[in-house]
Amino acid sequence: MAKELPVIAEMDFPMYVLSDEESGNVLVAAEEVEGFFVDPQEESPEVVFLRAHEVNKDRRRTEAAVLEIMNPQGGKIGEYFVGRVVRIDLGIESPNDKISSVSYRIFGNRCEYPKAAKIWRRWASGVALVKGEWLQQPVSYQSTWLHVVQNSWFASNRRAARYGVGDVADLDGEHISTKSGFYCALGEAVNGPGGYFGSNLDALAECISSSSAERPPLKIVWRNFQTSQNSLDPAFLESVMGIMREFRVDVATC
Repeated sequence: MAKELPVIAEMDFPMYVLSDEESGNVLVAAEEVEGFFVDPQEESPEVVFLRAHEVNKDRRRTEAAVLEIMNPQGGKIGEYFVGRVVRIDLGIESPNDKISSVSYRIFGNRCEYPKAAKIWRRWASGVALVKGEWLQQPVSYQSTWLHVVQNSWFASNRRAARYGVGDVADLDGEHISTKSGFYCALGEAVNGPGGYFGSNLDALAECISSSSAERPPLKIVWRNFQTSQNSLDPAFLESVMGIMREFRVDVATC
């Protein structure tokens, strides 16, 4: 049975950093954000940063804001280009030198995956991801998990390629019931927990071709293939297998 993501305690570090892309100047660095990870139909003009550790009080706006997701060590694990933002309110400074809230009007982009905030909290917790963790979440989380995987992979300056040390990937199809689930499982099989190896057919082809140019062809052992075959769209599955054949990936099904 799927489980909800583990409850992560409040972050005591600035997990969200909004900065100007051109200059790199930080506008606000805060522990939480509200109104950024939302369904497009539920968007409001205002995004609020909570428990801010740093605020640039001299700069209220930028035309090219970037929101970075940070880990406790100050390393970037995710990134979103936002665009134009204007600060509209500044909260009260507390005794611990944090500002309760900082509000911005957003005229550009947000993340359209509402559940991504909870998954990012998990990724930023400092606790290593474990094999199969994506499977412990409800099926409805799988597309969001894949979004976080992809975003984090490239924000961390990794390429669309195979980083795993082995030439054989063990892909268990028992619980693959969605396209997103397939890519989550494949990314983990090739590049370990939280690993990325494509999020659509074109990206899959790019990952395989990039890897093949540098290393021996990948072999995939796809266990419980019949279960995946019963769950996935036949046209999608045939496209996947076609890409594997094109780039000489040896797929053994059982």
